[in-house]
Amino acid sequence: MDYYTLVMGSSFALISFVYIIAKLCSKGSKKVPPGPSPWTIIGNLHLLVTKPHVSLANLAKIYGPIMSLKLGQITLVVISSSAMAKQVLQKQDLAFSTRFIPDALQAHNHYKFSTVWLPVCPQWRMLRRIMNINIFSTNRLDANQHLRSQKVNELLAYCEKCCQQGEAVDVGQIVFKTNLNLVSNTLFSKDLVHLYSDSKVELKDMIWGIADVAGKINLVDFFPILEKIDPQRIRYRTNILFGKLYKLFGDMINERLEEKKTKQSEKSDILQVLLNLSAENPQEMDQNFINSTLLDLCIGSIDTITSTLEWAIAETLGHPEIMQKAQAELAQVVGKGKPIEEADVSRLPYLQFIIKETLRLHPPAPFLIPRTVDQDVELCDYIIPKGSLVLVNAWAIGRDSSFWEDTLVFKPERFQSLELDVRGKDFELIPFGAGRRTCPGFPLALRLMPLILGSMLNSFNWKLEACIEPKDLNMEEKFGAIIAKAHPLRAIPSPL
Repeated sequence: MDYYTLVMGSSFALISFVYIIAKLCSKGSKKVPPGPSPWTIIGNLHLLVTKPHVSLANLAKIYGPIMSLKLGQITLVVISSSAMAKQVLQKQDLAFSTRFIPDALQAHNHYKFSTVWLPVCPQWRMLRRIMNINIFSTNRLDANQHLRSQKVNELLAYCEKCCQQGEAVDVGQIVFKTNLNLVSNTLFSKDLVHLYSDSKVELKDMIWGIADVAGKINLVDFFPILEKIDPQRIRYRTNILFGKLYKLFGDMINERLEEKKTKQSEKSDILQVLLNLSAENPQEMDQNFINSTLLDLCIGSIDTITSTLEWAIAETLGHPEIMQKAQAELAQVVGKGKPIEEADVSRLPYLQFIIKETLRLHPPAPFLIPRTVDQDVELCDYIIPKGSLVLVNAWAIGRDSSFWEDTLVFKPERFQSLELDVRGKDFELIPFGAGRRTCPGFPLALRLMPLILGSMLNSFNWKLEACIEPKDLNMEEKFGAIIAKAHPLRAIPSPL
């Protein structure tokens, strides 16, 4: 009996030992995704050069749609295909929902109060709920439709003045000002710039400056030991830019509180909504949350729409046959030279195709907002190490030749046979992200972009300044958190 017990016990121990070893070996066989060999200390930083989205897209052709690089002390995991993006943004969304906080965005502790950078938590849910209900809901957008029409009409009036004088329009500048005034009226019930004046051009510089600084490769992000030195002065500059915007917001708040003391009629804009919420629950919605929410709305709503529209107009100017086709559709559906309403957009498929094709070739953010993992995560037989920086290269996905034909050709007609949506359901085209952390402002963008583009095309003919031929139009990119044209687009409007 003792011998039998000993044999059985030994057998069980041996089987358990073998099972444990097999599990350990199986776990050990999991590895980080493939990638280029790193150099000492700097890792693969030297491979990113001036346009990281392009460099990483080229590396993905060698190492695959999920690859890893070493950037200083940080592991970077890059996702470059729609299938891998679906895994990260949908199937394993929760595991990848935490944001990687760039050092620049730690200025003024912005990341602690921002819906963009907060982790998924009660505060984040509260802020998303406020945005979804009070800012980007269908009812709220419908109620503000007259405001968008008014600002687009002001843009067209400015273009008409340039048309009469034979002057060129700085497309990016005028679209930026239009969007800024639209957002400022939604937030504060007032214009912040005048279309005919450059007196407040500094505000444009502040907003674009934040996007530019936030998009730079910052050594502090990859070598945290440099945090206190801030060798590139990136956080220093962000601190100044945030401070200027926060002062502006503070002035708006003080002005509104003074208005309330004099018992003037209460406005129904976003600032008033936030102040009412703050009065009801000051712990949930204090001054820090108000400032960060206003900053998120300014940066997110203005830069992305401005950049996309400048690219869209540049592409139509570079392809006159596309402009003519869009104008023919507008003339048939709306009437030549007549104002466009938002309700018309659903009957203008070719105009929508132009917007989609622009978002494919020129996604506003080449990398979706960076993510990290709070623990080791298994992804398609690879291990994503805890603390890794995870980037989804939306720019590369939009140019993936395994899905898109003639990837570098601007061809809106491709969407006649491709029923792809940009709202995050089809991962071949994800300019606004997908999953629980998709951009909350996309409903506004999808209303405003075709409205402005269609209005400009249906009101004027356009040609490039200085007799530049369409084929010679410079389409070089300027890398940043938002991809802008390296050379501002200037075009001359003329009567239809």
